[in-house]
Amino acid sequence: MSDAPKVSNGNRSSWRREIVELAALFLAVGLAHLLATLLGRQEPGPAVLVGLGAALIAGAALHKRLGRRSVRKAAPLPVEGGAGSPMMLWRIRMRVVERPGRLATVAGAFGRLGCNILALHIAPTGSSAITPAGCDALDEFVIEAPRGLARDVLAGALSEAGGLDVVIVPAQVKDLTDPGVQALVLAQRVSADPDRLPEAMAELLRVPHVEWRRPGDTVDDGAELNTTMVISVNPDRALLIRRPALPFTPTEAARAAALTATAREARYSASG
Repeated sequence: MSDAPKVSNGNRSSWRREIVELAALFLAVGLAHLLATLLGRQEPGPAVLVGLGAALIAGAALHKRLGRRSVRKAAPLPVEGGAGSPMMLWRIRMRVVERPGRLATVAGAFGRLGCNILALHIAPTGSSAITPAGCDALDEFVIEAPRGLARDVLAGALSEAGGLDVVIVPAQVKDLTDPGVQALVLAQRVSADPDRLPEAMAELLRVPHVEWRRPGDTVDDGAELNTTMVISVNPDRALLIRRPALPFTPTEAARAAALTATAREARYSASG
């Protein structure tokens, strides 16, 4: 095989276009010189040259505008492997038995469906989750998946790969933020302004809003387990947080309590 560099079709066409444009320029200059020679001593000569120059300028502008329009209308280049097609962001949580290779099996299931793992957080579920097969871990993924991939198909593939209690909800770009870093940023925010605690709590737990409650107020008893959380802020008020689609984890509850303690201490320091 020859080591000589190969010139693509696009480069060849670009050179051809430049040569043609240069030849047209030489032709225009020659015609202008010819007209100047023939008409230079006659009265309409300057007017003819000015008109020819204006026509050349208008033609060049029109050519440039048509070239831009053709570029905008050009079809997108094909991408191998289906990359570049519309994707969906999903937030997936499931229990996985802590065994060597089990996480690789789950990752393989994502790959076979054309999904890309963008974030992964792993937390032990605690001593109550000890099973004969070993201790379970709570794995939370943020993935991008083909828009045509059905949620039940994705859940079935993850269950076959060893996932238990699979929960899939739509995700947002902000879900890619590292939870630890986000908790520190929000702690600084409520330390500077304790009144922003509800706003910071909603951002921390990925819920639309939180509600104030007073002692004795009723809470929805029909809610699913761990989908409602009440956090005491002071003896007179508490925060009620609901997330029906995705149950709260012990780690999230601990972060919420720590954020509340930061706001409480900032309030106490300010009043003192």
